[in-house]
Amino acid sequence: MSEEGLWRYDATGLAELVKSKQVSALEVVDAAIARIEQLNPVVNAVIADRFDRARDEAVHGSEGPFAGVPVLLKDLGAAQEGEPFWLGSAVLRKADFRAQVTSYYVSSLIEAGFIVLGRTNAPEFGTNITTEPVSTGVTRNPWALEYSSGGSSGGSGAAVAVGMVPVAQGSDGGGSIRFPASYCGLVGLKPSRGRVSKGPLAGDGWAGSTIDGALTRTIRDAAGVLDVMSGYRCGDPYAAPAFARPLTEEVGREFGSLRIGVLDHPLLQAATADPVVTQAVRRIADLLSEHGHQVVDAWPAALAEEEFQTRFVDVVKGSIAQQLRSIERMLDREVSLDEIESDNRVFVELGRKLPAYRYIESVDWLQSYARRVASFFEIDGYDLLITPVAPRLPPRLGYLSDPRHGLDRQLEFLGFTGQFNVSGQPTISLPLAMSDQEPRLPIGIQLVAAYGREDLLIRVGSWFESALAWADRWPLLAQEG
Repeated sequence: MSEEGLWRYDATGLAELVKSKQVSALEVVDAAIARIEQLNPVVNAVIADRFDRARDEAVHGSEGPFAGVPVLLKDLGAAQEGEPFWLGSAVLRKADFRAQVTSYYVSSLIEAGFIVLGRTNAPEFGTNITTEPVSTGVTRNPWALEYSSGGSSGGSGAAVAVGMVPVAQGSDGGGSIRFPASYCGLVGLKPSRGRVSKGPLAGDGWAGSTIDGALTRTIRDAAGVLDVMSGYRCGDPYAAPAFARPLTEEVGREFGSLRIGVLDHPLLQAATADPVVTQAVRRIADLLSEHGHQVVDAWPAALAEEEFQTRFVDVVKGSIAQQLRSIERMLDREVSLDEIESDNRVFVELGRKLPAYRYIESVDWLQSYARRVASFFEIDGYDLLITPVAPRLPPRLGYLSDPRHGLDRQLEFLGFTGQFNVSGQPTISLPLAMSDQEPRLPIGIQLVAAYGREDLLIRVGSWFESALAWADRWPLLAQEG
């Protein structure tokens, strides 16, 4: 079989080709490496590679459901022993810091047969929803190169969107899987809190708001990868309820008539809406209504609480101040504020001044807030909430990374994502719309389910995938590559 068209296959399809010996693992890996070498100079998605080791691993073979399938890891967490571990930071990159251990979920991916090709670009410490770090440069959106690919998993999103690999690992503390999925036209599943272990390096992050997952092109890959990554590990502070069956068995399964709330506009004052995005959400709501679901304009009242942003920022700035302390221990030296980017300097300075009682108070407030959000599903009886991922189309590069205005501008985009990190609920971004005017850009629609109900997201996502086929929708750059 020719290697030329392998980039069009999803991970499940590639695994089937390798298993049936229509193609070898080495041929698959070589094809992915060739595509990275060809297209990465354009989009800057991959910032460190391990191509020689990946080829050796392909030759020696592997077992598992994804044997021989190439994958990329985000350079924010996702530790792999002996490989770069830079966290988007110039400080760690200059030191060429290497991971001392392998994250549990990375081990799970490798045990499932995935072959790691390298690491993807991420903003420093993951504190931006665009991927434009000073250290390794901007990642460009394959659909329109002057636009953001999202963040903080923007390198992973761009890599999958352009066909370098079918799956790239990502993480999400306030939308960092869903923004790149939305901006790059991908499936981005944020799992429930506790679904994926953060061990052995951590128990949680951002007071339980961060979670690891992946960006994919298909629902079956989203299901299969989470099946591999999920599971309790010794000492984890949280453990999501086990699935009734593997998520891959939910693909195509019926789900009956649903009660669905719709929120098509941001409720927080700082967020601003684009009518193109609002109209896209309405079209999806109308489609669901036409197919017999009870669809109404309804949402958790807590989403309008302005105090959420202040309390969430308390957690972030405290966490980033601690992150810098952790880096100092890793390097065994003091790190000056001049060595990190301006936004993170602000977070560190504020975090160092944050009283311990205020931090705990904010965590308590957010936990109460989470109950108010979750009650919409668990008490009011809604099965799903439909929203945009972002209220606006992807911004041009430089808009969100501006040293003076970038932090404030992020608030314009943050009306629908971080709230569900705090509540711990699973959400998924689906590539259900495109803007009409040039440049045509993807619009991700977010589905939110009750805690632990990734199975419902996979079922509904599978239905959308059949109804609004997106698998063959590629940016022109991918087709010309």
